[in-house]
Amino acid sequence: MKSSLIRNFILLLLIILFLPVKAYSQDVDIVPYLKKVESGRIDEVREELIDLKDDYPESPSVMFLEGVLTENGQEAVSIYQNIVDNYPDSKYADAALYRIYSYYYALGLYESAGKKLDQLIEQYPNSPYIKIAKQNRLPETSKIKDENVKTDTTEKVTVQNKVNQKPDEYKFTIQAGAFSKKENAETLMNEFEKSGIYSVIKEKLVAGTTFHVVYVGKFVTRDDAENFLQTIKDKFKIEGRVTEITE
Repeated sequence: MKSSLIRNFILLLLIILFLPVKAYSQDVDIVPYLKKVESGRIDEVREELIDLKDDYPESPSVMFLEGVLTENGQEAVSIYQNIVDNYPDSKYADAALYRIYSYYYALGLYESAGKKLDQLIEQYPNSPYIKIAKQNRLPETSKIKDENVKTDTTEKVTVQNKVNQKPDEYKFTIQAGAFSKKENAETLMNEFEKSGIYSVIKEKLVAGTTFHVVYVGKFVTRDDAENFLQTIKDKFKIEGRVTEITE
């Protein structure tokens, strides 16, 4: 099943394609490819992207297209950040910045998300993505908000970190990753479960798009969670964060 995140975002892009921007000598029109993505022909565009990258290695538009097709959130953020840093006047720079904001928001990294929103407002005051981003209220805490999170039907529990602990004594968990494609989130969750570690997927709605967020572990104290995060960082190649559990 094709990602609703990709389709919804492409619809927004097609509305603002003719805004005046600085032209780059290596740039290329990716509108036809974005339309194919919007219509569900994602695999076809992935094949075409190979030639586009060979023919236009310095095109920020091609870089953006690659980011749209990248399903791993962290990898996509790296692509978008490269566009923002090195091609700030390119056609999709504000869209790239908005995508970074959305990823951080989905992970509950509200301080980082707020900084990206401030940057979007400052650098691209006429960007239509500002209004979309402001539909989300940035909370002052890192707690999971009930209105933005719903439990996935594939929620699974393996073993608790402390089997004698009462359920209501668990206060913290770790956000391990956010993915636009559910299958990728399930892959990470399964890796944890194979190691006997509690893991669960929850959906998080951000400005009309959906991220599948993987949470791992249940802990009584923040120190326990922080220590466990350090343990799994290298093994599972993640950049997670500790957050409070709320019902």
